[in-house]
Amino acid sequence: MEKIVVHSWNELQEQLYWGAYDAGIDRYRSPFVFRGVEDVEYRLETALSRLGGNYLAMEQHLLRNFRKYAHRDVVEKDSIWDWLAVAQHRGLPTRLLDWTYSPLVACHFATRDIEKYDIDGCIWMVNFLESQNFLPQDLRERLEEYGGDVFTTTILSASIHQLKDLKHHYSTVFPVFMEPPSIDDRIVNQYALFSFMSDPSFSFDDWLRQYPELVRKIIIPADFKWEVRDKLDQANITERVLFPGLDGLSMWLKRQYSPKNRQRLLQE
Repeated sequence: MEKIVVHSWNELQEQLYWGAYDAGIDRYRSPFVFRGVEDVEYRLETALSRLGGNYLAMEQHLLRNFRKYAHRDVVEKDSIWDWLAVAQHRGLPTRLLDWTYSPLVACHFATRDIEKYDIDGCIWMVNFLESQNFLPQDLRERLEEYGGDVFTTTILSASIHQLKDLKHHYSTVFPVFMEPPSIDDRIVNQYALFSFMSDPSFSFDDWLRQYPELVRKIIIPADFKWEVRDKLDQANITERVLFPGLDGLSMWLKRQYSPKNRQRLLQE
């Protein structure tokens, strides 16, 4: 895995858009998706796996009860993939991992918590197009049939009706990228998509170690976070935009009016 430490805004932009030019169409269309994290030591682990214990057995109970108690109109279609997307979006621990097509949105998530400005953050970049070469043939053919770059809940529902089908039908472990339905402005504004492993007992980290050419890790040093944050704010990449509503507005205002030396003040 390639690791790059950046120290300037220009260097950060150069690395985020690395490999974006597609000579076949003479356009800039990056094959990468992005995930920003506040701590460089964070792994690509799902909230489900972080529960610990027998989390694989808990998954079905979490989803069953979420479907039981949620309003039926929260999903457009009653498929396991639509329910998973909504559950992940609403904070339920699932096998899904959040990603974005936008490198600047990823930068936001790497710098949104000013109480973690004493530690390095990072942006994960994964070549989602190349990762599809590891899909089983029937899933690759299904994706080609629909003509998309990643799966949607509709495409997946046509091939996989239950989560257990993934492990029972396929002998290999592979990642899948899925775009959620546009159920609200947050998903749209964050340019969001999800990934999951065919076997949730495997982390994306472990799988990527076998294929380091698919992943890049851009490290944002702690002393560079403030500059990134201030320039993102000027570009309007903020909680007010990414989390439309009063919650996002409050998060944005709280951060905007917090002093730069907040960490030192808290320690004294």
